Amino acid sequence: MNAHRPSVLFVCLGNICRSPLAEAALRHQAQATGLDLMVDSAGTGSWHIGNPPDPRSRAEALRHGIDISSYRARQVCRDDFTRFEQIVALDHQNLADLRQAAPATSRARLTLLLDHVPGMKGQDVADPYFGGPEGFEATWRQVHEATGHLLEAIRRASR
Repeated sequence: MNAHRPSVLFVCLGNICRSPLAEAALRHQAQATGLDLMVDSAGTGSWHIGNPPDPRSRAEALRHGIDISSYRARQVCRDDFTRFEQIVALDHQNLADLRQAAPATSRARLTLLLDHVPGMKGQDVADPYFGGPEGFEATWRQVHEATGHLLEAIRRASR
């Protein structure tokens, strides 16, 4: 029997701050509940391809017991639109860029991450890149809450 494996791709601009944190949060929560998910992250931009997450993202993830030092930034590619069921953007601009890049053969559902949180529909996860560690703490809180809601929706759909 071939079991269905849900798949989620998180996308921000450079894939070094927000989307790796969202990937880490969802992976960690899925493992804790025993749900087998395919989870990845990518950026719409190409500046950081091959680089590890920002040191502040790595530090914030480690504060929560998650080591993301092996993650490497990559750019969204055409295959992502057929490999992933859900492609979740961290802000409106990246969502617009994804919609523009999506091929006609795309099977992915494109959403905004905070749309998964009751009362936060339409809001962006703020980019902490130009600030200090407190911005990364705030980003973690947002992505952790949102991925928890996303995970619960995936669990309900797979029952």
